Amino acid sequence: MQKNSTFGVIFFTRKSRSNLNELSIYARITVDGKRAEISLKRCIEVCNWDNSKARARGTSSNSRNLNKYLDQVYGQLLDCHRQLLEEFKIISAKSIKARYLGEDDQLKTLNELIRYHNTNMVSVLKAGTMKNYYTTERYLNKFLAQKLKADDIYLKQLNYRFIIDFEQFLRNYNPTTKRKTLTNNGVMKHLERFKKMINLAIKLEWLVKNPFSRFQLRFDKYDRQYLSQRELELIENTYFKSERLERVKDIFIFSCYTGLSYIDVKQLTIHQIVKGIDANFWIYTKREKTNETVKIPILPKALVIVEKYKVISKEIGSELLLPLYSNQKTNSYLKEIAKACGIRKNISFHVARHTFATTVLLSNGVPIETVSKLLGHTKLSTTQIYARVLEHKISEDIQNLMIRFENKKNKEIESNRSYRNS
Repeated sequence: MQKNSTFGVIFFTRKSRSNLNELSIYARITVDGKRAEISLKRCIEVCNWDNSKARARGTSSNSRNLNKYLDQVYGQLLDCHRQLLEEFKIISAKSIKARYLGEDDQLKTLNELIRYHNTNMVSVLKAGTMKNYYTTERYLNKFLAQKLKADDIYLKQLNYRFIIDFEQFLRNYNPTTKRKTLTNNGVMKHLERFKKMINLAIKLEWLVKNPFSRFQLRFDKYDRQYLSQRELELIENTYFKSERLERVKDIFIFSCYTGLSYIDVKQLTIHQIVKGIDANFWIYTKREKTNETVKIPILPKALVIVEKYKVISKEIGSELLLPLYSNQKTNSYLKEIAKACGIRKNISFHVARHTFATTVLLSNGVPIETVSKLLGHTKLSTTQIYARVLEHKISEDIQNLMIRFENKKNKEIESNRSYRNS
């Protein structure tokens, strides 16, 4: 509960150091006998100041303008006192001064929020995720400079229109470098990151009203690419004379039968291949993205690749199991491989993970709960993004259902016959 306190504001002057005929004007805030002073950056000639009224003398335009300004300052200081009371904040001369000067949490800026977020999250989020936040920060700064003609903005100024205008800026932004313009989902990802920073500001009590409260992120849904059984076999059975293509093909197939992402495959060591409780070889690792522990039994086709490259790793004295190129080069070589195999799909390394979930596991009757565990997902809803019920699987399941119905019907007929004959 806010206690009663004495509060007062007066204006006073001090002799100017640079000009003995001038006075510098100050505001003094007093709360419970403790003071805080603010320089108003205004000067007046000694003869024009009325000490008893703490205002300028006379009716000249300069005196009227100065007195009007002092009245505005007085009203603003009273308003700062009122705001602090309504927010149940501690009332002191220093807190009122800080609110007036915009130095308290109420008047934090967007750039202050971004710096606070990035400083605190750099040790929490992965480098790749932070890189995306830095990109969003650059877009926000470009928007402020080009559309608002400003370097920064107070958080309390953020509203629904700011969000809409920023969205349109992202959609219409033409990059100077040879880079694609943002897709709808690219725009939504930047807004999603911005929204997370705004949520942080609300939790920190730097912002009261959420400008995103009436804004809905609208992502376009796409079918994620994966290889069918025929396409997977096409790549498996194709031999490439080029060492780089053969190596990329092998590691891609390995990922198709283990579900490991590019970074997890790249960091995989020989020591992470161990014998499990069933006496078969397993991969024991942690996902780089989520730090979630995953244990994956190695299927025969993946084990062949493990044995092949384990020998190579030992020969060159490397702890890493699979020699991968950079992600960019790997994806470029995969496009060559797909073209050579007559596969008309835009293949990237991540397609292997989708293929593992869809073609290798789900289409062969592996329960989605098991798929989720093998992929290292913390939520089943994440796995459902990968999950596709294929047409042939639907057909197979319905055929099995029809067989069960037929068997049930035959049993009933047989039972009725036995009853009549008895």
